[in-house]
Amino acid sequence: MSTNFKELGLIEPILLALFEEGYTTPTPIQAQSIPILLEGKDLLGCAQTGTGKTAAFTLPIIQLLLKNKPAERRKKIRTLIVTPTRELAIQIAESFNAYGRHTALNCTVIFGGVGQGPQVTALRNGVDVVIATPGRLLDLMNQGHISLRDVEFFVLDEADRMLDMGFVNDVRKLLAVLPKKRQSLFFSATMPPEIVKLASTILHDPSSVTVTPVSSTVEIIDQSVYFVDKANKNSLLMELLKDDKIKNVLVFTRTKHGADKVVNLLIKNNIVAEAIHGNKSQNARQRALTNFKEQTTRVLVATDIAARGIDVDELAHVVNFEIPNIPETYVHRIGRTGRAGASGTAYTFCDYEEKAFLNDIEKLIGKKIPVVEEHPYPMKQFHANKTSEDAGWGRKSQPRGRAPREGGQPGGQRGGQPGGQKRRFPTAKTGR
Repeated sequence: MSTNFKELGLIEPILLALFEEGYTTPTPIQAQSIPILLEGKDLLGCAQTGTGKTAAFTLPIIQLLLKNKPAERRKKIRTLIVTPTRELAIQIAESFNAYGRHTALNCTVIFGGVGQGPQVTALRNGVDVVIATPGRLLDLMNQGHISLRDVEFFVLDEADRMLDMGFVNDVRKLLAVLPKKRQSLFFSATMPPEIVKLASTILHDPSSVTVTPVSSTVEIIDQSVYFVDKANKNSLLMELLKDDKIKNVLVFTRTKHGADKVVNLLIKNNIVAEAIHGNKSQNARQRALTNFKEQTTRVLVATDIAARGIDVDELAHVVNFEIPNIPETYVHRIGRTGRAGASGTAYTFCDYEEKAFLNDIEKLIGKKIPVVEEHPYPMKQFHANKTSEDAGWGRKSQPRGRAPREGGQPGGQRGGQPGGQKRRFPTAKTGR
C-alpha cells in the first residue's frame, strides 16, 4: 500500500494542496480507491465515517477533470455528487475547494432550506462540479436550471442514509437522465442487501474497496454504556458535563423536540448549547456548527439526519442521549469522533425501553459495549424479566471512583477483559 500521495499518481497541483493542508499519508480507503478511479473504473466503496472517503473520490476527480478539459470555454456540469444532507454537501464542497485551490476548477452546492437565487446564478455562470441534495437538485432540473447531459463523473455518497431518508426514488429519477457513459462512484459506511441492490443499478463492472468489516465501529473509539432511568438522563448528562476536560461534546437525540429540550436544560444550567435539526433554518444550522467548531458552543445537540456531515477536528466526545432504533445509525453517530486516527469517547445512555436497541447494536458491531456501573443515577427499578446479561440493571450505587485512563487498547480493553467489562464513572474531580 502506498505510503504517500505522490506514489498514488496524483499531479503536482493536488500534491501541493495536500501539503498545504498538512496531509502526507493516505488513509486505506484513499490508497486503495485513488489508483482505481484514476484508471477510469467504477467503484463500490465501503468504509466507516471519518476514514477519508471524501478525499478518496474528490482527489482523482479533480485530476481527471484537469486531464480531459473540454474544448468549449463555457463550463458545463461535468461532475455530480449527490449526498443526503446539506451539511455533508457543504463539507464536500469545502474539501473540493481546498484540494483544487491550485486549479481553475469550481463547484457549487445545491440544497433546500435557502433561497434558490444564488444557486441559480452560480449555475448560470458555469460550474465544473455540482454537489447537491436530491430534493433541490430535482427541483432546479424541473425548472430548467440544471442539465446533466454533460456529466462524466457521478458520485453517490452516504448511500445507506439515502435509503433511510427515502431518497431512493429521487436517485432513480437522476439515473434516468444521467449519461449512460460515465464513471460512477458509490460510497457507503454499511452495505446491507438494499444498498448492494441499489449499487447494481448505478455501477458498471465496478471494483470494490472495503477497508473495514461491514458495520464495524472505529476501534480507537472508547465506548461505554450507562443504564439509567429515562427520568434521570438529564441529571446524568449534567453530571458528565461537570468534567471540565470535556471541552466540547456532540449529543444525539432521536427527535427534533428532544434535541430542543436538552438544549433548554443545558442553557438553564449555564452551559452554552445549540441544537441542529431539520426545523432549523440553514443559516441557523451553519451558525451552530461554526460555533461548535470554534468551541464557543460547548454542546451541540443533534438529530441523526442533521448530524450527517458534521466533521469537527479533534471532537473527543459523543453522547447517545437516546439510543437509535436503527443499529447502523449508532455506527454513524460514534463515527463523528475518532476521526482521522484521533482517539474518541462515546457514552450511551440506555433506559429500560431501549435495551432491545442496545442488543441490536451489540449484535451488529459484534461485541458487548462496556458497562459503567458506578455512576450516581443507576437504574432503580428491578424488572421481573431481568437476565444475567443485563449487567448493571437495578443495582445500588457504589462509591464513585476514578475511571480508566485515556489511551487504552482498542475496543475499550483497559486493564480488564474485553467485551462488556464494568467501569467506573468518570468523575469531574479526576477527569479520568
